[in-house]
Amino acid sequence: MERSQVHQAQPANHSGPDAALTQQAQARPLFFKKPSGPGRRYHDIYHLELKQIPDVFPVLAAAHRTLIAKSRESLTTRSLHSELVYNYSGSKHISESLKRCGISDTTSYILVARFGATADEMTTLKALIKGVEIGLEELEARANQAQIQKHYKISAQEMGISSLSDAITCRIAARDAL
Repeated sequence: MERSQVHQAQPANHSGPDAALTQQAQARPLFFKKPSGPGRRYHDIYHLELKQIPDVFPVLAAAHRTLIAKSRESLTTRSLHSELVYNYSGSKHISESLKRCGISDTTSYILVARFGATADEMTTLKALIKGVEIGLEELEARANQAQIQKHYKISAQEMGISSLSDAITCRIAARDAL
């Protein structure tokens, strides 16, 4: 399975202590251009600036870290959704993370999702955003590569042997070890 198709995979049905965690991981991200309406700032969903996202895989890595932190009752931020933005950002400062990777009033392309959302909740979410939904294949074109490389301190030498998505994912995965 290609990485770009990972977001469509459904986890197997599990029972036991990890069942709730598995169910929460089933949320699918939505990508919008020209978002408006109250959903832009809805507190129970996460929002990420698409210019910071070259591929969905690093977002899934950040979501995984978020769910692990929740299962260990060790969230750094106050909510599951702000924790995802924090984990994606690469910064150890919460306010800096939200500033760099969160959305602002001038944001024109966003990723939104909700952990553990039902199909009805995702439909409601689409109605709240009032934007034009775009496909996953547009992520790379929307990403600001120079800004991402600067933000994550990715050198030209590293880009010669790796992809931007892989470099970000590596930083997300190794964040606590560095």
